[in-house]
Amino acid sequence: MTDAAPPKLGDLPQQSEFKIPTLESTTKMSNSNGSAMQNARDTAYNGLLSSMTDCPTRSSTFKYDKLLIECPSREQCPEPSDNSKSEEHYQQWSGPVAENVKNQSAITSSEFRNLADSRTAPNKSTATGQPLTHYHSFFYNLLSWENPRATTISFLSTILFIFAARYLPALRWTFKVLWMTLGITASMELGGKLVLSQGLASSFRPKKYYTIPREALESSLEDVEQLINFFVIEFQRVLFAEKPAHTVAAFVASLISYWLIKFTPLWGLSLIAVSLVYLGPLVYLSNQEFIDHHLENATNVANAQATQLKDLTAHHASRATGTVKSYAGDYTSKAQSYIGSARGNSSPKAANSGATSGPGSAPAYSSSDFPHAPKQEPTAGATSHQEQYENSQFGGKAEPAY
Repeated sequence: MTDAAPPKLGDLPQQSEFKIPTLESTTKMSNSNGSAMQNARDTAYNGLLSSMTDCPTRSSTFKYDKLLIECPSREQCPEPSDNSKSEEHYQQWSGPVAENVKNQSAITSSEFRNLADSRTAPNKSTATGQPLTHYHSFFYNLLSWENPRATTISFLSTILFIFAARYLPALRWTFKVLWMTLGITASMELGGKLVLSQGLASSFRPKKYYTIPREALESSLEDVEQLINFFVIEFQRVLFAEKPAHTVAAFVASLISYWLIKFTPLWGLSLIAVSLVYLGPLVYLSNQEFIDHHLENATNVANAQATQLKDLTAHHASRATGTVKSYAGDYTSKAQSYIGSARGNSSPKAANSGATSGPGSAPAYSSSDFPHAPKQEPTAGATSHQEQYENSQFGGKAEPAY
């Protein structure tokens, strides 16, 4: 064999019948593919943009979405800002219902925080100068529907609690859960000691039993004290008519309750009371102008009737006073006339006695005007004055004086 040189390939043509890709064709293909991909990205971005134009809250995520579409990989994209990483960026994939629920839950949480923050002592005080408790502000905020969602939830919770206390045997269920829990614990402990020589329940015993911190207990006791004082103060304010309108309303409520309790059970009366306490302020706030107008008219009518009654009473009192005065004058004149006639009848006798004895002279008396005094002891055996007189020294001639 002879050594032959390897065959040499000549320069390949730029175009081949077998369509072998060349450098120029590869460049053109990459450019065409790049433009096609760019067009696809732009089309997708424009479609996403057009579908989200009716949601103004997602405008801050457009740039980040565009970066995700334009970048070939996530590693080459710049890190998004904190705002784009927020919940608003992910809300675009959640839908309107979930977003509405999330917004409503946030508003409800905010209202509950406002209700909790309202527990501050008000600047007002009672008629005796005592400060009010922070529960005055809390219940005013709750019942005035300043936070409607929180008030609605508390109202429904109270209604459900009343129905649960009426229809659910909560106390019986409590004892049932208690004996089942203690039975399972005792069985596990005794069974573990018999089988494994070690109690199972005691193995779950914590290293330190839970205790209520002193600070939490003191704050709870302080809240209980404030709550009790709230009811005590309000009862005294109603009882001693610090606000007459509240006293009248409490009188009407107690009178209606007195008649309803005869045929209404306690849970029904509680349901009516809770409904009036929560819905009464709501009805008033919803129709405040109408109610205030009619209350003003009723107040004006009551004041007019009171003024008329006062004038009528004063008129009749003046007439009665005049009648009494006239009767008193008549009786006084008659009494004076009777006294004058009596004095006129007694004046002639006085004149006659004055002519006989003279003024300033003592009347003349003789010994015969007086009886004789007895000079001996009474006779024994006398049973009457007549016998004693006969046995005396006078012998019936002169009557002795006794």
